[in-house]
Amino acid sequence: MSLWIERILKEFPAELSRLWIAADPDDVLLDERVLAGLRDRGFEVLPFLDSVVFRAEYEQRYRQAWDQGQEGPAKSLVLHLRSNNTSDLPWDYLKQARRVSLSLANLFPKLNYPVVRALGAEYHEALFAAQTKHASQMLGGDATKEFVLTHIFKISPHLISRSEELWNVLLKLHYRDASLPTVLADHVAQVLDDNPEFSGLPISELFSSKSTLLRTVQVAWFRYLKKLGVSGTRTGEPESRGLVAKVEVPFEHPDVRVIVDSMFLDGLLHPLAVQGIPAHIPDWAKTGVVQDPLSLRNLVEEGIKGIHQSLDSVETHRDWSNLSRRIGEVIARFHSLDSARAEGLKGPIATLQETVDDRLLAWVKKHYGDLPSLPAAKAPVMVHRIPHFLSMRRNAGESKIALLVFDGLAVDQWVQIRESLAKRAPHLGFEENTCFAWLPTITSVSRQAIFSGLRPREFASSIETTSSEPTQWSRFWQNEGLKANEVLYRKSIQNNADLQDLDTALSAPQLKVAGIVVDTVDGIVHSAFLGKRSASKLIEDWCDTGFVEKLFQLLIDKGFSIYLTADHGNVEATGQGKPNQGIAAEMRSERVRTYRVKETLEQATASNPNTYRFDIAGLPADFMTLYAGGRTAFTQPGVQAVVHGGLSVEELIVPFVKVMEVSETE
Repeated sequence: MSLWIERILKEFPAELSRLWIAADPDDVLLDERVLAGLRDRGFEVLPFLDSVVFRAEYEQRYRQAWDQGQEGPAKSLVLHLRSNNTSDLPWDYLKQARRVSLSLANLFPKLNYPVVRALGAEYHEALFAAQTKHASQMLGGDATKEFVLTHIFKISPHLISRSEELWNVLLKLHYRDASLPTVLADHVAQVLDDNPEFSGLPISELFSSKSTLLRTVQVAWFRYLKKLGVSGTRTGEPESRGLVAKVEVPFEHPDVRVIVDSMFLDGLLHPLAVQGIPAHIPDWAKTGVVQDPLSLRNLVEEGIKGIHQSLDSVETHRDWSNLSRRIGEVIARFHSLDSARAEGLKGPIATLQETVDDRLLAWVKKHYGDLPSLPAAKAPVMVHRIPHFLSMRRNAGESKIALLVFDGLAVDQWVQIRESLAKRAPHLGFEENTCFAWLPTITSVSRQAIFSGLRPREFASSIETTSSEPTQWSRFWQNEGLKANEVLYRKSIQNNADLQDLDTALSAPQLKVAGIVVDTVDGIVHSAFLGKRSASKLIEDWCDTGFVEKLFQLLIDKGFSIYLTADHGNVEATGQGKPNQGIAAEMRSERVRTYRVKETLEQATASNPNTYRFDIAGLPADFMTLYAGGRTAFTQPGVQAVVHGGLSVEELIVPFVKVMEVSETE
């Protein structure tokens, strides 16, 4: 156990109290490693967001069991308060609970508090170890920035003097998905400001924004190939004009090109589709060029190998988020191959999916229960935190926000849509993340969580329908201070014919927030009887109608900041037969069955061996689930279908994307 985890757990001695209050304004406890340590000691952490909701949870699940001499869901419950002020808590909690105060200022006394607070929770453990070992005295603001850059990000800005050094640092940073907080990025920019070699470069943005870095390198790659006499288009994207168009990246430097090569293989960068490759092009550069289907096939094959090699290092929800995006890129490329090239990769793809799913299931059983509590600071970890994140974005200055929920959209299908947009609308840019759907991965559970901002347990009365979504969406935003007429909810937006009425609704001058359900993809995959490759072709045809970019442009023209997500993804599965007991909450979801009676669930489990149960605290107590094992479905034996409801990486981890208009210059 690390020094950091030991330091936090020291505040929670076992057997002292059933109920605890943690005053934690910096969300120290809301880190999955800390939560895992507490859980191992018998503690469960429950964020205090609403007195009524918390009391219902506490009384029904914990106090009732404890009063009857039972252990209940956990030995102790920690009420997590994102404040130092406990005076507003109900008096009976204050009377019986043991109180703990946590603060980054106290935990990092030798470092500047505002700088430490700007870091994500994923860096606290390493920073605490570095403070213990290397901080001999109190450090001011700039000294703390240098300390963090050196010991956490392995960056020494004063040692960066040449272009190849800068790009080596930038590429390594973003390849491991470790963008700098703005306060550190600005500091690096200030240090490098006097170097004429970096004049005109948006240094701070390149260090703080992965999407900016990737767009910059992508365009620079096209320019580099042109110098070699190679011309073509991205397997998706024409060369865009923009502020980054004149940036030169030293691709030929060995330290730079090895990272760029990995980025092409992982799908972070996209190769140039060409008709012919000059004989003089270096071998190392051919990874970034696709001349024929064989070249693309090789990219898929190498991508599969790379994912296998990285599986042992996947430990946190952030690791799973990154891995799901790499898998999405590989699957999307696989689906773009012709049938002959794809045939030989079906086996390796299936093996990869099986291996990843097994690893994910083991991880989920141990860590999924912690995810609902994690904060939505940089991006939401789970879909029910999306409205809370959007509220923070409104408070940060994004006065009009549109949330697009593409029902049933898997990450690989988002990649396909993104690549279509790259061809059709190169002025659009994307900040791409992912988040976890709710289990079971069905619409009535996970989509309702998105629009309500609640865990499914908190909308138990409507868990089998989506009819309450408009009311829930409006209620959330009214609780955030908006009026009912400032909030819009629309569903069943599918094609160009639906945009005129949507345009009218979006034109209301008082409108500040819009929630829009686009359910075309869900309809496509449920009708894709020939598998996900056939669904991919149907999605391509839909994209060719221009609907998606017209929808985005409509919202941009109305002044909305656009965020896109999904309630669940989808997976290709083989039928194993239908259980006789129970029904799915959503009949088209064939990967899960839900039960209200425990005995019936036990009978179904016993009679269906290729299944598993998974209990989730965030679900209603009488909403019990039975999942189809592996990549199977409760459908006719041997029949292939594209379905959802289960626990594969393609179902559980969904896109969360900010859509932007990228500045252009002549």
